[in-house]
Amino acid sequence: MGTEILDEVFAVIEDRRDNPRSDSYTSRILRSERALAKVDEEAEEFINAVESGEKEKIVYEAADLLFHIMVALAAKGVKLAEVMDELKRRRK
Repeated sequence: MGTEILDEVFAVIEDRRDNPRSDSYTSRILRSERALAKVDEEAEEFINAVESGEKEKIVYEAADLLFHIMVALAAKGVKLAEVMDELKRRRK
C-alpha cells in the first residue's frame, strides 16, 4: 500500500478549509483555530499508546495524530507535498 490515502485525506481537509461545512468536524477545528491544540492532545495520546505497547491503540492514535498534523498544515497553507519533498531531500 502506498501513501495515496494521505493525499486523499489532505484533499478533503483542504476542501473543508476552503468550503466550510457546518456538519464537518474538520471545518470546526479549522474555524476555531484549535488545530495546534489538537496536535498536542493527539501527540500525548499517541505517546501513551506507545508506552502501553498495545499495537491496536498505537495504530489508532498514530492515525489521529497524522490527521491532526495535516489539519494544522492545511490551516497554515502548507501543502502535504512540501513535507514529502522535505522528507525526500533528507533521504539523500
